[in-house]
Amino acid sequence: MRIGELARVSGVSADTIRYYERIGLMPAPRRTPSGYREYPAGAANRIRIIRNAAQLGFPLEEIAKVLRIRDSGGAPCRQVRDYARDLVEGIERRIAELKAERKAMRKMIAAWDSVLVRTSPETPVHLLESDSLAVRRTAPKHARLRQSR
Repeated sequence: MRIGELARVSGVSADTIRYYERIGLMPAPRRTPSGYREYPAGAANRIRIIRNAAQLGFPLEEIAKVLRIRDSGGAPCRQVRDYARDLVEGIERRIAELKAERKAMRKMIAAWDSVLVRTSPETPVHLLESDSLAVRRTAPKHARLRQSR
């Protein structure tokens, strides 16, 4: 099948398929005499595997490693399972960090509330310049980076 048909049946764009080829996720397809790409029947399944793994959180580099093992006749089942376990551990760490950040933000908001209760509505308070932000400065680095985006 040609790239347009593969894109249609797999639900990705032709540009995505070309990108997967460039980074080694898809093997280079056979070319017709006129230069068109001709993909084997299993190409759509390979794209499905790539998309499923990416949706689970596997980086494309890791997916490429798994597919290389598989292409060479290996069975990367244990590597896939171990990597998925590591992803879950990372998710659990992020959840703990987010809970700590939520707690710090609630503390900061409570401090702001106590200032605002004692201040008339016409008086500027400059909350973002207050020392209560020091509570938030202890948030994990990745959380602070996310906020600045």
